[in-house]
Amino acid sequence: MSKLNLNEMSQTYYDVLKEIGNIGAGNATTALAQMLQCKVDMKVPQVKLLDFKEVGELMGGEEQIMAGIYLVVEGDINGSIMFLLEYQSARHLVSKLMGTSCEGEDFSEMGMSALKEIGNIITGAYLNSLSTLTNLKIYPSVPDLSIDMAGAILSVPAIEFGALGDKILLIQTQFTDEMDLDGYFIMIPDMESYELILTSLGITL
Repeated sequence: MSKLNLNEMSQTYYDVLKEIGNIGAGNATTALAQMLQCKVDMKVPQVKLLDFKEVGELMGGEEQIMAGIYLVVEGDINGSIMFLLEYQSARHLVSKLMGTSCEGEDFSEMGMSALKEIGNIITGAYLNSLSTLTNLKIYPSVPDLSIDMAGAILSVPAIEFGALGDKILLIQTQFTDEMDLDGYFIMIPDMESYELILTSLGITL
């Protein structure tokens, strides 16, 4: 039986997860700058423990169109990670990467591939930070991309997360190159993996 419940998480656990979020987002910013070959700044990430229904509201409402990149995580820990980006921010990044204009309505097939690659690199940087800090082996799957309303995209982790209580750890990062880009990480390890992450960092449960 799991001893850890996200709804009763102590400040110590929260601080550790916050630090992982900070380092992961920092590495993601570096990876993004290398990929785009330009300077990318990052505001200090905000790490929040929220009710699931609050997550969609934070992103501008459940009807806000978002690009969501979703990966399953295996290895020493199991679960999933999701990176969400507001639609116009996603268009901006893809245009910059491909050296094309933002004009036009939808992503081309090549644009979708570029967006997957952006998501892959950003989530990879985050997972590498977690792996380095904890000495745990973490293997992400091929990314799955969805462009839809925030509520629809979030329904996937909501189903998975239901068993862990109604709180979710959200890391909100604002990147800046020529425009502000709001990105959101949602990390969803199963409960045993949460415990393993914390014990591997020397925190007694």
